[in-house]
Amino acid sequence: MRIDLFLKRSRIIKQRDAAKKACDQGMVSISGRPAKPGHQVAAKDIVVVEWPHRRLEFEVSDVPSGNVSKDRAQSLYVVLSDERLGDETSEFTAL
Repeated sequence: MRIDLFLKRSRIIKQRDAAKKACDQGMVSISGRPAKPGHQVAAKDIVVVEWPHRRLEFEVSDVPSGNVSKDRAQSLYVVLSDERLGDETSEFTAL
């Protein structure tokens, strides 16, 4: 499955277009390498998404074959770290 589609279906990024733009801007990496929107993601891949005020690192636990329910979306990955960066008092709602 493409990384931009995985980010959308897992609800890490809510819109596929936003996930594609994040990849194009170098905000997404897989196993330490920058990921293009069409990069294939597989189980056990380590993915890092870096927003201006947040860094999320997770391991892919399952790659869905179709649409995913809201309840199942969080079971597709395991969060390894979720860090707030910069000003701790600012509110950031990129997700």
